[in-house]
Amino acid sequence: MKKVLAISVILITILTGCGQSSGGELTGVARRASFYEPDPYGMLFIPQGSFNMGPNDVDIANTMTSQSKTVSVRSFWMDETEVTNSEYRQFVYWVRDSIARQLLGEQFEEFLISEDYLGNEIDPPFINWEEPIEWDNEEYAEILDEMFLPENERFFRRKEIDTRKLTYEYEWVDLLQAAKRSNRYNYETKQYEGVVYDQKGEEREITDRSAFIMKDAVNVYPDTLCWIADFTYSFNEPWTEKYFWHPGFDDYPVVGVNWKQATAFSIWRTQLLNNYLKSKGEPPVNNYRLPTEAEWEYAARGGLEHAIFPWGGMYTRNDKGCFLANFKPLRGRYGDDGGMTSMSVGSYAPNDYGLFDMAGNVAEWTSSAYDESAYTFTHDFNPTYKYNALPDDPHVMKRKVLRGGSWKDVGFFLQNGTRTYEYQDSSTSFIGFRCVRDYIGDY
Repeated sequence: MKKVLAISVILITILTGCGQSSGGELTGVARRASFYEPDPYGMLFIPQGSFNMGPNDVDIANTMTSQSKTVSVRSFWMDETEVTNSEYRQFVYWVRDSIARQLLGEQFEEFLISEDYLGNEIDPPFINWEEPIEWDNEEYAEILDEMFLPENERFFRRKEIDTRKLTYEYEWVDLLQAAKRSNRYNYETKQYEGVVYDQKGEEREITDRSAFIMKDAVNVYPDTLCWIADFTYSFNEPWTEKYFWHPGFDDYPVVGVNWKQATAFSIWRTQLLNNYLKSKGEPPVNNYRLPTEAEWEYAARGGLEHAIFPWGGMYTRNDKGCFLANFKPLRGRYGDDGGMTSMSVGSYAPNDYGLFDMAGNVAEWTSSAYDESAYTFTHDFNPTYKYNALPDDPHVMKRKVLRGGSWKDVGFFLQNGTRTYEYQDSSTSFIGFRCVRDYIGDY
């Protein structure tokens, strides 16, 4: 009895002690340092707002097959330009170097971090990015040899990285499945009772929160052969051989990247920044991702409600007769707008939000799945339609929305309200992407 009484006294003392600092009033937890989100590098702020999504009233041909819908989107950041070859190459190099460090770490422990600062084992170990790789080191070269093309596959005896081995393993949390009522944690039975479907479409029971972690792997190297495969009886070998690697194309938009690769890039970009912020003791930021279809159109309009094109006018030329974007003018006069194929990002004037190439240059992936009637059933608040297509799903379920038109498209596809699609596993010479990041707060 005395023991129970003592515990009760201690508990009361603790509880009353916690309330003394607030004077017994509800004051919240101790004030944390104020947070200010600086402008992300290379991104522009897009303020929240509402707009009429879809074709404009003056576009008679398009309104006969599509509908318009008033929607609202929250604030977000968006890449000022499409992701360039140089920026995507940073991703490729990171994957290459991470594979190299893992191989070297099997014999040289300095390339892996296997213990924390308390001496506890880390399994699997982290990569030590502080340790430089000496590619010409004889001891290292022998270990790294498997990353290179075998001699019988080398062109002109050049020793080059085997890009088929540049695979990025990544994971994300499937919040859509986690949000289902049937998949929630049951506080009465103290367990999960639902089921989830992984990336392969296989059903598995929910034993704990790890069931919602989806894992996948994708080869990150762009499809450079798309320049030849996309066109019949056309000479495009120079782009295949040089477009992704030559410094002359560093500031050109990356192409030959399918939807899964663009999604993996966004996840890698998030981890790259948040891991750095964590090392500095700073709070993380929201995830980078592909824009939804609604976000993309809202940003393309640049605050101009009824504009047909991102620049606000009704025509593809300015008052001097010059074309305002990189596309396919007239009946195939590709060079009349200044470029035969894709051009260096920012070659034309930006829209009123400061975004470049929201029309033309390369079409852009969005995160939204394509459905002809999506405007009918999607919400009017941050609308989107998502569907993670499984390997055995019909091909029609693997369509993702494209926006903006490209260097090989006619002017119709440059319009703000025009939507089309491509299959998520397709890579072409006229599709690229840019990322967005949700703004922290409400402004």
